[in-house]
Amino acid sequence: MRIGLGYDSHRFEAGRRLVLGGVTIPDATGLKGHSDADVLIHAVIDALLGAAALGDIGSHFPDTDATWKDADSAQLLAAVVAEIAAAGWRVGNIDATVICERPKLRPHIDAIRARLAALLGVGVGQVSVKGKTNERMDDTGAGVGIAVHAVALLEPAAAGGTESEKRI
Repeated sequence: MRIGLGYDSHRFEAGRRLVLGGVTIPDATGLKGHSDADVLIHAVIDALLGAAALGDIGSHFPDTDATWKDADSAQLLAAVVAEIAAAGWRVGNIDATVICERPKLRPHIDAIRARLAALLGVGVGQVSVKGKTNERMDDTGAGVGIAVHAVALLEPAAAGGTESEKRI
C-alpha cells in the first residue's frame, strides 16, 4: 500500500463558477485559477500522485501551459487515475477535508462523493469528503478562499480488495 497527502487552496474570484469535486455549486462565487480551479480535485490529484511517487499536479499540468487554461479538472483527474493504473496501482480510498466559511457544503457532499467515486472508479463508500470552517482564523477563515487537505490510499492493482469493499 501507498499513502499520499495532497493540499491545495484558491482565492475566490467574482464572475467564475464554483466547482468542487467535479460538481458545480449553484449561486456561489468561483475560485481563481488557471484551470476551472476545482480545489478539491487538485488536492486529490496531488494525494494520488504523491502516493504513487509520480510528482505533483504542477509537473503534470503546469499553469504556464496554455493547454490547461480553463481545463476541466475532472479530465485531469481521469488522466491521473489512468497514469497510476499504468504504474500498477488502484485507489483504495480518499479522505478529503474542504475548509471554507462559505458556501455551506453539507447540501452538496453526497453529490460530490458520488462524482469523485465515479471519476476514481471506486465505490462511494471509498470516498470521504468533509466540510469544515476555519473558525474565522487566517485568510480562509476570513472567507477569502477555500483550502483542501486530501489523503489517498493506493493498493497494488492486482489486489482483490476486502469483502466489505466488494459490498460497497
